[in-house]
Amino acid sequence: MAQPVVGVIMGSRSDWETMQHACATLDELGVAYETQIVSAHRTPDLMAEYAGGAAERGIQVVIAGAGGAAHLPGMTAAHTHLPVLGVPVESQALKGMDSLLSIVQMPAGVPVGTVAIGRAGAINAALLAASIVALADEAVRERLRAFRATQTKTVLDNRDPAG
Repeated sequence: MAQPVVGVIMGSRSDWETMQHACATLDELGVAYETQIVSAHRTPDLMAEYAGGAAERGIQVVIAGAGGAAHLPGMTAAHTHLPVLGVPVESQALKGMDSLLSIVQMPAGVPVGTVAIGRAGAINAALLAASIVALADEAVRERLRAFRATQTKTVLDNRDPAG
């Protein structure tokens, strides 16, 4: 089993419905990752420990999914120098707008890369994480290129919307 280079964390088990798409994308690209439920509100010490020790464990990028108040990505970023990508999980009350605004409105000096709400955001976070890992990993870089080439070919081969 390869050493995980991406950490995929989420605030609760219910966030897995969204975050599983990040993991499936990392699987498709052959990028090793670890997953864990880490709540900024219910387990703040665990969150600080996870973020603070991630680099030492070989993690290069953290993808943090959270809904509602969505403090997990920002609080994770406050405890690590690693890039943190925040995935807003769709909430019941505000359809994820609360999550998006909580993640994207970080104060200057504590950046969190923020992606779209829900499934698309989880997939894009995985692609961004793979791009970061690919800076130093030729094999991931080649798999990412192949992934994008396949996307391009799929569109070019299916340009007739009626067909």
